[in-house]
Amino acid sequence: MTEELILGLAGSLQQETGAKRLCMAGGVALNSVANGRIARELNYEQIFIQPAAGDAGGALGAALYAWHVLLGKPRKFTMDNAYYGEEYDDDQAAVALSKAPVEFQRHSDEASLVDRTVDSLLKGKVLGFFQGRYEWGPRALGNRSIIADPRKAEMKDIINHKIKFREPFRPFAPAVCEETAEEYFQGLNLERESYPARFMITVVPWKEKYAETAPAVNHGGTGRLQTVRREWNPRYYDVIKAFGQATGTEVLVNTSFNLRGEPIVSSPADALKTYLNSGIDNMVMGSYWVSKKKV
Repeated sequence: MTEELILGLAGSLQQETGAKRLCMAGGVALNSVANGRIARELNYEQIFIQPAAGDAGGALGAALYAWHVLLGKPRKFTMDNAYYGEEYDDDQAAVALSKAPVEFQRHSDEASLVDRTVDSLLKGKVLGFFQGRYEWGPRALGNRSIIADPRKAEMKDIINHKIKFREPFRPFAPAVCEETAEEYFQGLNLERESYPARFMITVVPWKEKYAETAPAVNHGGTGRLQTVRREWNPRYYDVIKAFGQATGTEVLVNTSFNLRGEPIVSSPADALKTYLNSGIDNMVMGSYWVSKKKV
């Protein structure tokens, strides 16, 4: 019923105003299935949904109101990504790592860290991925994520049972390089819905020929897609791209770096606590490759 109401409101708004662009906010705007239906069933040329569309987004609204309305400043800001949270450097990571029962090695070369990450994914390992500024909003978008190989259906059960400790039916999101997303998904038009896709707040159907390509992130023929552009997140993009080159499947499992009932990790200490209390095999933390000490 919620989907039908949202679709009806958005359709009526278009008929009454002739508007070509739709902007949505509020917690209900995080309904990914409804958002996908709006994109496919209505004729908006562009849809924008703020990635922290719930109560937290009010902070941005208040700041923009003061800037534009009260101070009269010109409108120049476009929220192209959600990486606005706090960032922790390698020195801060090293302090936390040195206090934890883990082994860690620093990679001074970015390419070698990407290669090691992909090699581990190819071996069926589940990885914590901790880098850069954490994401503002409810979706992990590659900076505070858990990533894995999507090509085996059992990976969904492994992550739900051994890592997230949650119900087995809960789905995971496919992360895809932006320029190849339309190849995998049916009816996806990134000129229209690029913002919902990059913020992982739209559900789109898989193309039939790719239905069995990534079963761990295929939920009844659909996926809650995240598209990744290199300029926003070069390491995450490079891992997806290199994994695709190695397997022919340019898709990764992406789920938030947290356990059931807990918030997404923020600091290195948060990440280590979650890592050590779950079945995550290894972790990338800044420039460090992290392993659990063998007992």
